[in-house]
Amino acid sequence: MRAAVLTISDGVAAGEREDESGALLVELLESEKYEVEHRVVPDERPQIAAALRALSANVRVILTTGGTGVSPRDFTPEATQSVIERNVPGIAEALRADAIGKTPHGLLGRGLAGVRGQTLIVNLPGSPGGCRDGFALIKPALPHAIDLIAGGRSEHKQT
Repeated sequence: MRAAVLTISDGVAAGEREDESGALLVELLESEKYEVEHRVVPDERPQIAAALRALSANVRVILTTGGTGVSPRDFTPEATQSVIERNVPGIAEALRADAIGKTPHGLLGRGLAGVRGQTLIVNLPGSPGGCRDGFALIKPALPHAIDLIAGGRSEHKQT
């Protein structure tokens, strides 16, 4: 299964900072047997959107890291909204709820999740801890989500 990690960071794109969060997400996805493409773009809305469009043509899941807060250079949610066709608010709500339980800074997260074509796109925070925790939260649902997005059928069991 093909996946992508998109790091959104002016500092990383300029070579001024190491991409700890992106590297961690690549490692986590590879440990789940995903074939991972990793790209870095600066905090520029058009470049973020272009990368999401390009990556979604070749992968089934894109995890972004960075640009989801409230600083003046945080454009990841807006760029994501401009390319997705359907929102998946439950993922974003669960990620925020989990983050709020760990840090009051979780209240400031604006990340989104949605579908473009047959690709699930999930915005994660820019911190390694936020990426680790966010991935752990969504990991159990990823295979099912990817299957459903590709047209698979869901068996709803009556209780």
